Order: sequence, then structure tokens, then C-alpha cells
Amino acid sequence: MLKLRHLGGRQNPQYNWPLLCSKDVKLPPSLPHQSPGPPDTAEEIAKDIAAVNKLQAVPTLLEVLCETTGMRFAAVARVTESTWTACAVKDDINFGLAPGGQLDLETTLCIEAKRSNAPIVIEQASTDARYCDHPTPKIYKIESYVSVPIVLADGRYFGNLCAIDPAPAKVGDPKIISMFTRFATLIAMLLDSEMSREKDQSQLREANAANDLREQFIAILGHDLRNPLQAVYSAGVLLEKKVTDPALKGVAARIKVSVRRMSSLINDVLDFARARRGEGMGVRIAEVEDIDAGLNAVVREFQDGQPDRQILANISVTRRVRCDLGRVQQVASNLIGNALKHGAPGGLVKVTAQADNSDLVLNVWNGGVPIPPENIDKICEPFWRESLSGNREGLGLGLYICSQIVRAHGGTLSVTSSQESGTSFTARLPLDADQLDHNSGKARAH
Repeated sequence: MLKLRHLGGRQNPQYNWPLLCSKDVKLPPSLPHQSPGPPDTAEEIAKDIAAVNKLQAVPTLLEVLCETTGMRFAAVARVTESTWTACAVKDDINFGLAPGGQLDLETTLCIEAKRSNAPIVIEQASTDARYCDHPTPKIYKIESYVSVPIVLADGRYFGNLCAIDPAPAKVGDPKIISMFTRFATLIAMLLDSEMSREKDQSQLREANAANDLREQFIAILGHDLRNPLQAVYSAGVLLEKKVTDPALKGVAARIKVSVRRMSSLINDVLDFARARRGEGMGVRIAEVEDIDAGLNAVVREFQDGQPDRQILANISVTRRVRCDLGRVQQVASNLIGNALKHGAPGGLVKVTAQADNSDLVLNVWNGGVPIPPENIDKICEPFWRESLSGNREGLGLGLYICSQIVRAHGGTLSVTSSQESGTSFTARLPLDADQLDHNSGKARAH
């Protein structure tokens, strides 16, 4: 004899269906049985319910099934080797089962559909030769029953699309069975799509978290390297002042140049991390009385560090400019360094700066092998490097940082490159910084 215990929920007093707890049920030997696997965790069950409830078509499908068959209860159930869980329910008979509700697995026919991987269809259980003595219809006092497997694209068994009613129903028609089967296939396809989307979003969240951690690490590392570099630079300055040997003075000068180059790389990395965190370049706009002096200082630094290279400068802005002088110098430094590295070996580099009616125009030109047209749109991307000269130094951040600084000033960065005309980078920065919208500037390559 079966011992029953109600698990709660509403019940129709006319039918008085019991919802069963597994430990209270003693099944007859005739009911198929397999050793149950580990039960689904609450998190897994909640995830399955959420996945089904995100499918807007499911309630409509359940309504269509009930209207077409006359059956008054339909559900999508998650069925494993140990659990039966309702994920979506249409209940017009007060069965008392809501999404998240569970039935004892071995008291359902869904487990038989799972094990046979085939639909089960009963029009009237009390007169059905196979199911008239089956415990399930008697436990739940049902006459008509349909259960169709829901199988995902990878072959995994998700569960069942099922319907029940305490009255008989004409559900043996092949068209009715076909409708159930097609609806189950559609639900499987929708679940595959939803699970794939959720997996992609989860991977994206993990990738974003990893990127954030990496950028924070880079920023911290770059910041911590500043102090020892400053000590090395100070030692170079002191050595240059104290020694009289020309060879040692040359060593001191190379130390200073190397430290400046390392500092520039660190600044690029910190700026990149800041930009990736959405903090921008942090420009500080101020009135600059003599921007010519600031740009000439950058050119002179390169000439001192590479006396064997020729840099021809024509800097004549000759007016006050509102900008972040340090950032503009950084743009000039990166563009000149880029021209020296990637231009013709030993070739001339030209630097010009002037003001027109609305913009400060900074141009850096070099000869040599031109940039391939297919690479023009890539050169301002972070970590992108293609050295035609064979020089692979640097991180590939210089031009990206330039573009972001120019963008922060509300300006544009463009490049032209051909065998006949050479390679020319042009930064245009608005002279009237008071009108800047720091988010509207656009850095681009032509």
C-alpha cells in the first residue's frame, strides 16, 4: 500500500491529488527503477527554471496544447535520473504545482519516457491494456496523459513536455502526437539558443574580469617602477656632472636617454590602462604662452639622444594655445620616435607645427617604405606593430596613445603614406579648448 504525504500547494477537492515525497513512497516491483544519480543542486534547478522562463514562446505553446487537446494541465519539466522539476506550468485543474515544484521521480511516467527516449500517450488509463494497472495514473487520478522527450542538440536529455487530465482525451491522433513532438523540438532549439547566449555572456564577463585584473596589475607595476627609474636617472645626471672623461660622459648621456625611453614606455602603459578603464587621458587644459619652446624641447631631446640622425624642425605656432602642454609634447615625442624607428634607416625626419584659423597642426614626416594600405586602419590600435624596417622595439602603444590624447583634446589624428610622398602623421587640435567636449573628439587614420 502506498503511503502518501502532501508537499503543499493548492488541491482541487474534487480530485484530491496528492503530491508525493520520495521517502514516503513504496513502489511495486513492477515499476522500472534505476539507481538515482546525485540530485540537482538548488542552483542548477533555479538555472533550468530561469532558462525555460526566458523563453517567451513557452506559455503560448502550453496554451495551444491545452486548447487543441482539451487537456487542462500542461508543463515543461526538467527530468534527470533523480529529480522531476516543473519549469513552466499551465494549470486549469488546481493540480497545485508551480515552477520549481517537484514530484517524486519514480511516481511519474516522464522517467519512463526518458529511459525509452520515446513519447508516452494514454487516452484513457482505466481502460488502457498497458496502463490500467500502472501506479502512476492511480496515484494522480488521471485518465489522459502525454509525455514527449525534450532533447537538446548535443544529445543531452533536458526533460519532458507533458500534459495530463482527470478525464479521457482523444490524444492518440498522429497529428496530436506530431504537434507535441514538434513543440518539444522547438523548445529544445530555444533552450539551446538561450544556453548558448548565456554561455557567451558568462565567458564575456569572465574575460572582462580578467582584463580588469590585468590592467590593474599593469597600472600598479608601472607606478612602482617610477621610483627606481628616477634613482637611475638621477645617478646619470650626477655622473654627467662629476666626470670629465668624454667616454664616461657618453655613458651618462646614454643612461639618461635609456631612462627617458623606459619612462615613456611606462607612461604609455599607464595611459593605456587608464583609457581601458574608461578614465580617458586625463588632459589638463591650460593657456600655453610659448608652445614652440615646448615642442622644440622634444625635438632637441631626440637630437641629443641620436646625434647621427637628422631631424629638420619648422615649429612656428607663434600664438597662445589652450591645451595640455605635457600631453601635446607626448604626442610629438611618440610621432617623432615612430618616424625614427620605422622610417628609412638614417633618413631625414621632418617636424612642423603651425596654427591655422581654428587648429594647432602638428605634422611629422619620414621617408622609407610606405605603410601598406590594408594596415592604415590598424596602426592606431593598441599593441599593433608592423615594422617594415625590421625594428620591433616598443609595445605598440605609441600611436594608440597619440590618438587618445588627440581625441581628448577634441581633435583628429590622420596619416597618409605612399612611396612617392613618404609617410606623414598629422594631429589637429582645436585652438579654442574652452569649447571642447572631451568625449566628442575623434581620432582616426586615413
